[in-house]
Amino acid sequence: MSALLFTPYRLRDLTLANRIVVSPMAQYSADAEGRATAWHLMHLGNLAVSGAGLVIMEATAVEPRGRVSTRCLGLWDDAQAEALRPVVAFCRAHGAAALGIQLAHAGRKGSVERPWEGNATVPEGAGGWQPVSSCDLAYPGRPQPHALSTGEMAAIKAAFVASTRRAAELGFDLVELHAAHGYLLNSFLSPLANHRTDHYGGDLANRMRWPLEILAAMREAWPAERPLGVRISATDWVEGGWTPEDSVIFAEIARELGCDYVTASSGGVSPDQRITLGPGYQLPFARRIRYEAGIPAMAVGLMHDPALAERALQQGSADLIALGRGMLWEPRWAWHAAEALGAAAPFPPQYARSHPSMRFGDPGRPFLERGARG
Repeated sequence: MSALLFTPYRLRDLTLANRIVVSPMAQYSADAEGRATAWHLMHLGNLAVSGAGLVIMEATAVEPRGRVSTRCLGLWDDAQAEALRPVVAFCRAHGAAALGIQLAHAGRKGSVERPWEGNATVPEGAGGWQPVSSCDLAYPGRPQPHALSTGEMAAIKAAFVASTRRAAELGFDLVELHAAHGYLLNSFLSPLANHRTDHYGGDLANRMRWPLEILAAMREAWPAERPLGVRISATDWVEGGWTPEDSVIFAEIARELGCDYVTASSGGVSPDQRITLGPGYQLPFARRIRYEAGIPAMAVGLMHDPALAERALQQGSADLIALGRGMLWEPRWAWHAAEALGAAAPFPPQYARSHPSMRFGDPGRPFLERGARG
């Protein structure tokens, strides 16, 4: 049986070379104005030639309060778009991967130092800001957030739309809405973080309302031929929180609104979460969403073993396999997975001679014929 991991996959008019996705990973390396730097050129350029079918750029804030740290990437103004333009151009010129971008708002988990600087809260007087959320319930250990009014929510929705349009103009192939990990949209979805008493709080339909309104508005602003997805926390891993059953309902409505896939992550809304980690530990969520909501699912979470990734696809648990930190640790994971599974991954011709077959006098022609791009 041929390796599904290395077969093309189509979302709307976008055809990916294979089913491997590089997850968005925060780099905390923008300048103080939220603009991309040389780090992003190196980081994303490296991933664009990794052999993955799709690279999704890190969570990118739609307004200044939407950043996690003061050095997070933004797309709320045209100067930020221009700083990204050469990064996108380099990836297009040298990489084979399709390019996506994840749009996000940190909500009540924002205004903190970078992880290697301690992750402490950055106060307003030192360049930080008061976080915002669905209500004034603080994430434990963080400052009390400002509860958003409906007027402020409308302005943030407009910011998501404006950033979506900038991403389209930059030529990104795909956009993903971040509604996971305890950030702003997740704080509306989860009953652990949303104590509102208006029609954006209370029962499941009310808690889903605003994230789905944003998804619909982004779909309208995003070119019809390009795919749009959403990342959710499929469970809070806390009694009384968001459940896999809730995720299926949300995914089904998202599909009806024009969403093309769901990335099934989990957790992040409460430090009380209890997670049993292991290879593929989130696969059951992707499988359930895929079958019960009838929407393509992206699996993520310790999917480092090529055999596990392939098995997940063969068994119908997911349509796409995403790696994050594992791809940072081994940015040539796709090449090695292809060798393990008897398949081929795209690579730049400049790197053709790195293949092991070249070390033993073989000119590497089969390798070149199978995977070279150029």
